[in-house]
Amino acid sequence: MLRKTILGLLTAALLSACVLPQTALAAPDNRAGACVLVCADTGETLYSKNPDAHMLIASTTKIMTALVVINHCDPDTSVTIRPEWTGVEGSSMYLKAGESYTIRELLYGLLLVSGNDAATALACVCGGSIEGFAKMMNDEAAALGLQNSHFQNPHGLDAEGHYSTAADLAVITCAAMKKPLFAEIVGTSTATVRDQTLVNHNKLLRTYPGALGVKTGYTMAAGRILVSCAERAGLRLVCVTISDPDDWTDHAALLDWGFANFEYKSVLPLDAVCELPVIGGSKQSVALRAGSDTRVLLKKGAALTMTVEAPPFVYAGFRQDECAGRVFVKADGQDLAEYPLVYSESVDVDPVRQKDAWQRFRRAWFMVNKYGYVFTYGD
Repeated sequence: MLRKTILGLLTAALLSACVLPQTALAAPDNRAGACVLVCADTGETLYSKNPDAHMLIASTTKIMTALVVINHCDPDTSVTIRPEWTGVEGSSMYLKAGESYTIRELLYGLLLVSGNDAATALACVCGGSIEGFAKMMNDEAAALGLQNSHFQNPHGLDAEGHYSTAADLAVITCAAMKKPLFAEIVGTSTATVRDQTLVNHNKLLRTYPGALGVKTGYTMAAGRILVSCAERAGLRLVCVTISDPDDWTDHAALLDWGFANFEYKSVLPLDAVCELPVIGGSKQSVALRAGSDTRVLLKKGAALTMTVEAPPFVYAGFRQDECAGRVFVKADGQDLAEYPLVYSESVDVDPVRQKDAWQRFRRAWFMVNKYGYVFTYGD
C-alpha cells in the first residue's frame, strides 16, 4: 500500500517552502565606486553598482595570485629565497635572501599580511618570472570566462594595463574559496611562520559573525578595496567593494541585507519527491527522488509551485537511478529549475506475481483509475 501520494508530498513541500516571512528591506546605500554582492555557490548577483567598470584593485590581486599558485604548485615544496625577491615596495612579510620557506608558508604571508615579497617569490617560482606568471594569471582569467580583467604583476602595485572589475573579482573569489587551502588561509586570524606572527589584515574575521575571509587592498590611486566572504544558515555570500572609504561598514551592511533577504536551500525533499505503484514486482511501490542537487538561491518568502511529469505506475524490472520522470519548479510564477526524477531503488520482477496479458491490463486499468489524478501538481 502506498505510504504517501504525490499530491501529499508536493503539498507538504509547498507548505514548508512558503512559511518564510516576507522581508521588505531595501539594499543599503554604500560609498563604493563599484560594488557587487553575490552568492558564492551559484555566482548569482544579489546587488551590483558599476560592476563592470575597469578599476585598479591593489592587493586584492593576490586572490588571483593564490588561485594560480594553488592550481599549479605543491604547497609543501620548499623555496630558497633569492635576493631579488626581497625588499619589494609596499607591504611585506620581510623575507630574507637565503632562507627557505614552503609554498604554503609564502601563501600565508601573501594573504594574511599582503606580502609583496611573498607575491614576487611565488610568481617567480610558479611562473619563472613576473612576466611568465602574469601570463598564467591572464590564462586563468580567460578560463574563468572573464573579459574585463588583465594582470601585469602578482601583487597589485599600480601598473599600466593592470585592472579588474567588481564582478570579475567576485568570480575569482568564488573560484578561490572552493580551494580548501585558500579558504583555510584567508579564514585564519593569526598564524606563526618561523619566528613571525602574521596577523590577518581583514578585521571582519574578528568583528562580523560568520565571516570566512578574504582580502584587503589599498594604494593611493586605487583607494580602499575589500573582498569579503561570510556564511549563515548554509548561505555563503561574497561582497566586493572598490574605492570605498567606508568599506568595513558597507560590507557589514550589505552582507546583513543579503542574509536577511535570501536563502540557499533545496527546493525538493531530500528523500522522496513522490511514489509510484509498481506492477508485478517484489515491492508494491517505489519512491522517486531528484537526480541532481536541488539547492537554489531563493528570495525569502518566494512562493514555490512544482509540477511532476511521471507515469501513473511502473512495471517491475527497473534499476536504481534510472530516469523515471521530471519535476518543474517555479518561484513566484517564474520558471526556476527543472530536475530529473530517478528511482530510489531497484525493483525486480516477482515470478510469483507475474500475470498474463489480460491480468496485467486489468491491474494497469485499476492503477490509472485509482492514482492517475495525483501525478501532476502545480499552478
